Amino acid sequence: MNYTNASFEPLVGDCYGHGWKVIWKNFLELFLIGLIMVLFSIPINGFALLAGENFLYNNVTLFILPTLLYGLLVLAPMSWGVYYAFLKAVRGEKVEIRDMFAFTRNYANVVLAYLLMNFIIGIGLVILIIPGIIFACKLAFVPYLVIDKNMTAMDALKTSWSMTEGYAMNIFLIGLLAIFISIGGMIVFFVGVIIAAMWIYAALASMFYAVDSKLNPVG
Repeated sequence: MNYTNASFEPLVGDCYGHGWKVIWKNFLELFLIGLIMVLFSIPINGFALLAGENFLYNNVTLFILPTLLYGLLVLAPMSWGVYYAFLKAVRGEKVEIRDMFAFTRNYANVVLAYLLMNFIIGIGLVILIIPGIIFACKLAFVPYLVIDKNMTAMDALKTSWSMTEGYAMNIFLIGLLAIFISIGGMIVFFVGVIIAAMWIYAALASMFYAVDSKLNPVG
C-alpha cells in the first residue's frame, strides 16, 4: 500500500468534492481509460444491431448468446477495472491505463461476483423495486473489494453488506445526484457526458475510500 487514510468524511458533498479535484489531476489517464472502455463496447452494440436485423428471421438467438457472453466475460470485468482505476486516483496513487485490466488477477471471482450481485439486485427489483435499490446500495463496494482487496465473490458480498452499514443512504444520494449530473452532462453534449461520468465514478470511489479508511485505517 502506498496511500494514506482519507482526509475527508464519507459524506455526499465531501465525496463529490474530492472526486471533482481528482478527475482534473488525472484527466488524461482517466479519459483514455474511459475511451478504451467505449471502444470495447462497440462489439456489443454490433451484436445488438445484428440481433435486431435478424429478429424477423428467427435467427436472433445466434446473436443474443455472443452478446451476453461478451458482456459478462469482457465488458463487465473491464467496467470493474475502471472502478479500480478511479479508486487508485482518489487515493492519490499513480493511475495507469493497465489498471483497468487489473481484474485479470482475480478474474473468476470478478465474473462470479458480478453475476451474484446483479442476481440479488434483480430479485429485489422484481419484488418491489425498493428492495432492489437497497441491495444495490449495500453491494456498491463489491467491485472494489474483489479487485483491490482480492476477495472471493462471497467474501466481497458479505463485506460490502457490512461496510455499508450506516452509509447506504449516502450511497443512494450519490446515485440520485448522479442522475442530475448526467442530465447536466448531456445538455453540454459529448464533453459534458464524459466529465459527468468521470465525476460520478470518482465520487463513488471516494465513498469507498473514506469508509475503508474509517474501518480499516492504514498504518
